[in-house]
Amino acid sequence: MTPLTLLHTSPVHVPVFDALRDRDHPGAVLRHLVVPELLDRARTQGPDSVAPALRDLLAGSGGPVLVTCSTIGAVAESLEPELGVPVLRVDRPMAAEAVRRGPRIAVLATVESTLDPTVALVTEEAERAGRPVSITTHLIAEAWPRFEAGDTAGYLARVAQAADAVTGADVIVLAQASMADASALTTTATPILSSPDPGLAAALAS
Repeated sequence: MTPLTLLHTSPVHVPVFDALRDRDHPGAVLRHLVVPELLDRARTQGPDSVAPALRDLLAGSGGPVLVTCSTIGAVAESLEPELGVPVLRVDRPMAAEAVRRGPRIAVLATVESTLDPTVALVTEEAERAGRPVSITTHLIAEAWPRFEAGDTAGYLARVAQAADAVTGADVIVLAQASMADASALTTTATPILSSPDPGLAAALAS
């Protein structure tokens, strides 16, 4: 079986995707690359600034690549033709599902640099499906310092609180893979989508 290369910008994602593999895709071979400085650079200099580094990192992948950082996903996807292997951003299947769920889509993120790429992705999927959408964005800025400090519980609690505060949406999108477990803490009746599960399934099927 050809290994799937996963590119992360935080080590916390490695056990998450390994657990999903063990649960849903036994036998799949995952190869993890963890490069936190890619997100740091993208946040300060813009996502396009990481293109050369991505090109170098992924040139030797030898097979499909799944990029789990929403901020740099679009840049990574754009390199697919020259890399010659499938490059999938983890949030694309989630975005397509959000469009299917309804026209009023709320996008939640804890890092500002994630909002524009996620909105662009949802818009792209809506255009592909021929469905008009209305997208609102919600930045949970107070949550990210907790993530950086290793306070996962505090981070997820703030994401869940923000999700529960959303009104007038048909579906809520958790823009970053790190936010996924917050959905188990919410009380809202609005459907909540996260990216790791559908993203991994799509990448393994590519």
